[in-house]
Amino acid sequence: MKNINIANTDLKVSNLIMGNMRLKQLPLPEAEKLIRTAMEEKINFFDHADIYGPSYGECESYFAEAIQMNANLREQMVLQSKCGIRKGFFDFSKAHIIESTDGILKRLNTEYLDILLLHRPDTLMEPAEVAEAFEELHKSGKVRYFGVSNHNPMQTELLQKYIPHKLVVNQLQFSIAHTPMIDSAIALNMKLDQSVNRDSSILDYCRLNDITIQAWSPFQKGFFNGPFLGDLEHYPKLNSVIDNLALQYGVTNTAIAVAWITRHPANIQVVLGTTNVQRLKDACQGSEIPLTRQEWYQIYEAAGNIIP
Repeated sequence: MKNINIANTDLKVSNLIMGNMRLKQLPLPEAEKLIRTAMEEKINFFDHADIYGPSYGECESYFAEAIQMNANLREQMVLQSKCGIRKGFFDFSKAHIIESTDGILKRLNTEYLDILLLHRPDTLMEPAEVAEAFEELHKSGKVRYFGVSNHNPMQTELLQKYIPHKLVVNQLQFSIAHTPMIDSAIALNMKLDQSVNRDSSILDYCRLNDITIQAWSPFQKGFFNGPFLGDLEHYPKLNSVIDNLALQYGVTNTAIAVAWITRHPANIQVVLGTTNVQRLKDACQGSEIPLTRQEWYQIYEAAGNIIP
């Protein structure tokens, strides 16, 4: 398992993350097995959110119950959670951020979070109020570091202007079949749909500002439209290329899909949302596969993108 250092922190973390959005779908013994398998595979980073359910906060409670969270286990983990989404609206008010964090800590049975993310942009955000919440949480020892999720460069800049703590993470959707973060730059100044800038150059912005990107839905096409792996109707060429590379490297197609992301020099972390133990193990094989430039671009083109 490849480890990276999250800039502006003392956190040395696995470049693969176990995501817990669907953990409650498993019976408790299987949930424990999945978490312990992740740890055996040297994943030390676990991602949560206060809305992960099916009911509010259930996945966090279930996680702590499944592994019987204790001080010794806690120190082997980097725990991250997210807040700010409420039913029908977003809420970055100081009161909600603090209340949400207290709930997260209680459900995870821990005294602190390593990282707290603001989940989706709140257009009614008062950045000074967010700064007050972050400062209170940091001074109390409840949160060590802060970041965002699904934020564009200017939203991040606005927050950073008021917050004395460096924002260290941005969690963004990214997969072989969902590549707006790189498409427009590759096809710059061309009259193509691919040339439309949909992401405000967020990848370059994060690299320039030492913000670690975490890729969510790494196997999805579109917004939860199902996996591209094995989809021979819509992605026959892509699956053929991936399968050939999997055979060449002696791994599964899942590993190649992960390796395509981890190969990027931005040191992107990959959030694995699978509840399947074998698929988790397969994904871990992609942590350090050294895809060549030619192989990386071959995969990108096979997904239907243009390389001018």
